[in-house]
Amino acid sequence: MREEDLEIALKVVIVGNGAVGKSSMIQRYCRGTFTRDYKKTIGVDFLERQIECNGEDVRLMLWDTAGQEEFDAITKAYYRGAQACVLAFSTTDRDSFEAIHSWKIKVEDECGKIPTVIVQNKVDLIERSQVNPQEVDILARSLGCKLICTSVKDDVNVNNVFRYLATRCLKEIQKEEQEYMSGNGLHQTYTIGSFGAVPYHNRNSSTTIKLRSGKIRQKKKNIFKNSCVIP
Repeated sequence: MREEDLEIALKVVIVGNGAVGKSSMIQRYCRGTFTRDYKKTIGVDFLERQIECNGEDVRLMLWDTAGQEEFDAITKAYYRGAQACVLAFSTTDRDSFEAIHSWKIKVEDECGKIPTVIVQNKVDLIERSQVNPQEVDILARSLGCKLICTSVKDDVNVNNVFRYLATRCLKEIQKEEQEYMSGNGLHQTYTIGSFGAVPYHNRNSSTTIKLRSGKIRQKKKNIFKNSCVIP
């Protein structure tokens, strides 16, 4: 298999209360567009983008989940297998800020501890802020997460959110690969969950990843017809 036919694929879930800008965030990141019209996400939505990060081809599969409680039973199923998470709240919505801790628990109940970033969106509306910087900083520190302030409307720091997560995930993957190769000296096919690689025959999974020196990758392919890929 040619090197250019291999890539790393990462599943990222974006969670938080309704109307904080989750759908707008992935639309901005994947399609470069923004709309002021709010449409409630029913269940989940999906977009993807292919990037280059630290010399690796990375496919980010972004799962936008509904923020309303009535969709919890649906959305929780889509958290499983996620390798990174965005916890989003709005500068102008205090309830969304206070819900961040519970959103983190919901994701960790399904995925365990994974690279996570807290996103404070709508900083372009800072004059209408319902939270102060000190309490936001305290929350981020208490949860052990990096805080990134964004304006999806003005396209401020949106790219930084997903590049940060991709970088964190790559470090985790490369660390596990080095541990396996140094411990086993093997060259074989593995499956990956969060970051736990195990021999393929020990796990039921449709995703196979080649574990080699310096690389953990999967065969490039388009899985969803509504995917968005930007070089």
